[in-house]
Amino acid sequence: MTQPDREMLKRFAARYIWWKTPEEAVEMPERIVAQVMDIGDFDDVQELAEAVGDEYLRHVIADAEAGMFSGKSWAYWHYRLGLAKSGETIRMRERRVA
Repeated sequence: MTQPDREMLKRFAARYIWWKTPEEAVEMPERIVAQVMDIGDFDDVQELAEAVGDEYLRHVIADAEAGMFSGKSWAYWHYRLGLAKSGETIRMRERRVA
C-alpha cells in the first residue's frame, strides 16, 4: 500500500483542513485523505488517487469515522473503489451518543 507523500499532504491540508496548521494535520494523513475524498476538487482528487492508489483509498474509507463523508461521497467512493455493486444501497456509518 502506497503511503501519501508528506509534501502533497501538507498542500492538501492547507486547503482542506482549515482548523489546523498543515504541520499539525499531516500527523493524521488518513484524515487529510478522507477530507480530499469528501470535498476535494476534481484535480486534487485525481492527483490523490494517482499518488496513493485504490488500495490506500479503500483503507481510508474502511476506517473512516461516522460523519467524515457526505452521503454522496460515501456512495461515490464505494462504487468507484469496487466496494459496492451498481444499484446497491450503501449504508453510512452512524454516530451514536452514549
